Amino acid sequence: MDFNREDEQQIEQHGLSKAQVLGQLEMFKRGFPPTKINTPAVIGNGISNFNSEERKKYIQYFDKHKNSSDIVKFVPASGAATRMFQTLNTLLTHYDPDKEKLKDFIAHHRLTQLEEFLNSYSEFAFANSLRKAVRELYPDYKYKTKGQRALIVAEVLLSEKGLNFARLPKGLIPFHKYNKHFTTAFEEQLYEGCFYAANRDEVFVHFTFAPIHVEYFKEAFESIKSRVEKKTKKEVHVSYSFQKSSTDTIAVDINNEPIRDKEGKLVFRPAGHGALLENLNEINADVVFIKNIDNVIAEEYVEEISGYKKMLAGKLLWLQHKIHHYVKELRQEEIDPELVTEVKSFMWNELNIKDVSNSILHLLSLLNRPTRVCGMVKNTGSPGGGPFWVVDKDGVQSLQIVESAQIDLKDPSQRNIFHESTHFNPVDLVCGVRDYKGDKFDLSAFTDPNTGFITHKDKDGNIVKALELPGLWNGSMAHWNTIFVEVPLLTFNPVKTVNDLLQREHRPNM
Repeated sequence: MDFNREDEQQIEQHGLSKAQVLGQLEMFKRGFPPTKINTPAVIGNGISNFNSEERKKYIQYFDKHKNSSDIVKFVPASGAATRMFQTLNTLLTHYDPDKEKLKDFIAHHRLTQLEEFLNSYSEFAFANSLRKAVRELYPDYKYKTKGQRALIVAEVLLSEKGLNFARLPKGLIPFHKYNKHFTTAFEEQLYEGCFYAANRDEVFVHFTFAPIHVEYFKEAFESIKSRVEKKTKKEVHVSYSFQKSSTDTIAVDINNEPIRDKEGKLVFRPAGHGALLENLNEINADVVFIKNIDNVIAEEYVEEISGYKKMLAGKLLWLQHKIHHYVKELRQEEIDPELVTEVKSFMWNELNIKDVSNSILHLLSLLNRPTRVCGMVKNTGSPGGGPFWVVDKDGVQSLQIVESAQIDLKDPSQRNIFHESTHFNPVDLVCGVRDYKGDKFDLSAFTDPNTGFITHKDKDGNIVKALELPGLWNGSMAHWNTIFVEVPLLTFNPVKTVNDLLQREHRPNM
């Protein structure tokens, strides 16, 4: 592949090298080997299920030892709200009230979610703002037909002349309606962080934003900071970073040839949440909680779910204490053979690491790695990744979070194993990112670059192939010490569509 001078300048300005882009093109041609799942991780074989006494033990351990740790909550929040309102977009794009009745359009396109929204929109946290905007923009609204009114609601909600939700980040959409105010996912993340990620009456929350959304978030933080701090008696600190353009990947057509825009320039695309590993790598902390922006819950449930966050963090701190102790002992000149036996037993029982040799170097290489404790919820059919025992090219088994896109689902045995999974990854992680000396690990050294994947997207009627980096909690953490712990479904309340906000966990009684 030959690039002209303008291409090379564009590549350089994007923070990439020509060699990197050529490597990406080669990956499109070669493809990624599918991840081979051996068996689902289940209770008793890869997933722990703590009883009330164990839960209490780890919560107390966290509360006792957290003051000696720097803690940060890390929240990927660059996503726009567009997908939340997909059915409303369909209405705006395809519906003509002069040619078709609304009920016929809904039936023809099977838009039951749209029907539910239109019947319930007065119950959403943004209802008052929506009503006010509709009255101002369409004074004759009440004289319109049912179909025309539906179009007006969709237009006012999404368009720039109305509430502009189509352009807002998901984190700033009003989620929860309280008696005297509403809250966004952004505010709820800050509020709940005060319950489990606070240390010495301070909480530090780091968000990854899209550059175009930063000013929106800054303005929102100024308006909600005092409310959160008054309610929680904690001082809230917010930092942010952007997904780096140098992690973007080149887009190609169906023949693996680079796509160009109308001006003849190469097209680069964000490479998925795996690109955020660089942002995570720059976090200066001992313990990092990771949670997606849209997984929040009404205030009345926060204390309960915070106990499970503390439980995971307590397990992490307890494990790290043992790991760091063993690493120091194994680095001594004289090593008791009984210590080796003890370490191997710990690795099997606590870290799920099987078939370990007696080599001290091998033991050290496995222990001296970042550690993550991941909450897992029972599988209710949500799309996404799950916990599996995976076999690598050398035949070594390890616990991994695997997305369906990584698996060869055309293989009947792999498909059966995937569908036998009992648990689901809600993105509820607590990470230890420092070694036994207190130095930060270089997280880029613990990834599996062969676990990326290629996606196919439709752009203006043409197939565009996109290269995604190994997911942040998938291949980007492939060589971490990994522990899975069951947590209740109450801890997992993502908002993928606007109608998810009608669920009990998003409807405060306060």
